[in-house]
This record gives sequence, C-alpha cells and structure tokens, in this order.
Amino acid sequence: MTDTTSPTVVHGPVHTGVPALEAKHLTKHFTLHASSFSRSSRVVHAVDDISIALPEATVTAVVGESGSGKSTLARLLTGLITPTAGELLLDGAPVPKGEKARRKYTSSVHLVLQDPFSSLNSVHTVRYHLERPLKLHTKLRRDALEQRIKELLERVALSPAELYIDKYPHELSGGQRQRVAIARGLAVGPRVLLADEPVSMLDVSIRLGVLNLLDELRESERLATMYVTHDIASARYLADTIVVMYAGQVVESGPATQITDSPAHPYTQLLLSAAPDPDRAVPPVLRGRGAPPSLIAPPSGCRFHPRCPFAMAICKQEQPPPLPAGQDQYAACWLHSTDRTPQDKTPLDTGAAAGPAVAAA
Repeated sequence: MTDTTSPTVVHGPVHTGVPALEAKHLTKHFTLHASSFSRSSRVVHAVDDISIALPEATVTAVVGESGSGKSTLARLLTGLITPTAGELLLDGAPVPKGEKARRKYTSSVHLVLQDPFSSLNSVHTVRYHLERPLKLHTKLRRDALEQRIKELLERVALSPAELYIDKYPHELSGGQRQRVAIARGLAVGPRVLLADEPVSMLDVSIRLGVLNLLDELRESERLATMYVTHDIASARYLADTIVVMYAGQVVESGPATQITDSPAHPYTQLLLSAAPDPDRAVPPVLRGRGAPPSLIAPPSGCRFHPRCPFAMAICKQEQPPPLPAGQDQYAACWLHSTDRTPQDKTPLDTGAAAGPAVAAA
C-alpha cells in the first residue's frame, strides 16, 4: 500500500515572517436542495482542503480554468462566504467572529471584482464610491476627506483627479473604472488585496497598465496580493508564486518562473500548452481531451486522471498528496512519488493524447 501521509503544504511564497493573510485547510461545500429535477439534496465540492499564505509585498497568482474554484477561494478569503471548514489568520491571529470584528477584517482585506461596471453603482459618482469606505472606517473631516479622495485617484494614475472625481461609471473607460475600483480598495489602507480576474474584461491594450499598477502597489503599499486569473502567461509576468487549481483543489504550486519553465503536473503542462506563444518553435507537447469533472460527483483519486495522458492505476484509486517536484515546488501527482509499485504504474486508457514530452517521473 502506498503511504499517502504527508505534511500540510501551505501554498504561497516562501517567507520567513508571519503572512499578512493565511488560510488553513479551507473547504467550501454548497448544498443543492431537492427540486423537481432531483429528489435528494446534493453537495458541490467547490473548494477542498486548501492552505495558502499571502506574505506582504508579494503577488500570488491562483491559476485555473473556469469552474476550478478560484473565485470561491477569493470570496472565502475576503469573508463574503462562510467556509464549511478551515480557518483564516490575519497577521498570524485567527479572525474572530462578530460584526465588529468583520468590519475590522474588511478594512484589512479587500476584493477587486472582475467586472468594474457591475462592482460600481451606476447612479453614483466616483466621489461617492471613494467617500463611502472612508466614512465607514475613518473619522476624516470634510477637507481631509476631499484631499484623501484626490490622493487615491492620483495613486491609481487618474490624474488630474478633478477630471474624474465627479464622473459616473458610464462616463469612464473599462480601465478607468477598474482603477477606481482599486482606489476604493486602497481607501482604508488594506493589508491584503484580492484581485479576481481584474483585467479579463478589459481591452488588451490597457491590461498591461492595470497589471503594472498592481505591481507598483506591491512595493509602495507593501500589499499582499492574490491575483486570480485563467491566464498563466500574465501570472508569470506579475506573480512571485503561482498556485494552480483544478476541480476545487490545488494541484501544483511554486515560484512563478519555475512553474512556467518546468511544470511538474500534467494539468499545468496542459494550461501552458494552450497558452498562445508566438515564439514557440514546436507544437504543444501535451493535448488533453474532455472537460472538467462535475464537482457534485468528482472522480475518485486524482480528479484530473480522466483527462490525464499519464494516468496510472493508483491515480484512479488514491488522491495524491503534494509531493516535492523542485526547489519550493510541489505537485499533487503520483508521477513524483518515489515508492510506486509496479501495479501502481499500470497505465489507464483515458483517451487523452500525449506529445513527445513526458512528465517528470
């Protein structure tokens, strides 16, 4: 029998200090109640046993295709969703419950949503959106309040501030709206910024400006940033660390350049093979088939095994723990286990196709 016990791996940048925000064994299951289509209630395994650390002045990218649980994880970290299990620690201390504690927590952890037009109230001006969090969390007087709003607009490169302060969201471009949303998040000096697909709805020509802004905030504000994206190429550009999610679980994590240069998990290889690369001289080395599994009835063992061209017998039987795959790099894949038996190595016919390269054994 293969030993599946392993120490808990906290995915995130290697950091000697206490992380600004840390999640331990975070789990979220949504219950679908009985309806005319189903007589019994069912459970959606949206996020399963994820531990992640976000140190200050770093960017951690959470990457995966739609439905992998990235946005659910972001909402769990910001407190919008109550976890089924697990705990959150802010600056090393467990986050207490209660309305007063929640207000303090939300002043330290802010979420920037994907669609800036939907996240801003269309009937209110930029002034209102920036003024409201300042009134809720500070005691600034009118003159100081006005000055702080102008400073926030200047901070996100909306200058001069007088041109934007009294405009409505529909009078701004997509990039300008997203900058206002980021400025709103900076209003009360947060420790953590959770950016959920912040550039996916913006024109390609202005995405780089928003990514550069997030990069600047990492240094100037010492923000611990989690960048949620399906674009692994932009994750390499911005992040210190990449955490790859599939079907509600973390399948690989490590330094960003190391993950993109030497992916250890077949799913990460699949993501990179699908990423556009005009400089790529050879065709993709891994071509997967099929679609992500149902999170109501996820596959046994490794959840990627029905699509994996390297799947073995053990992949269907047992869930792999995070295994060392390089310096500070971990992959939840049995290909990196050193104690596989010949029976474990029996290949499965998954219908997926592999190219000339193979995953590390």
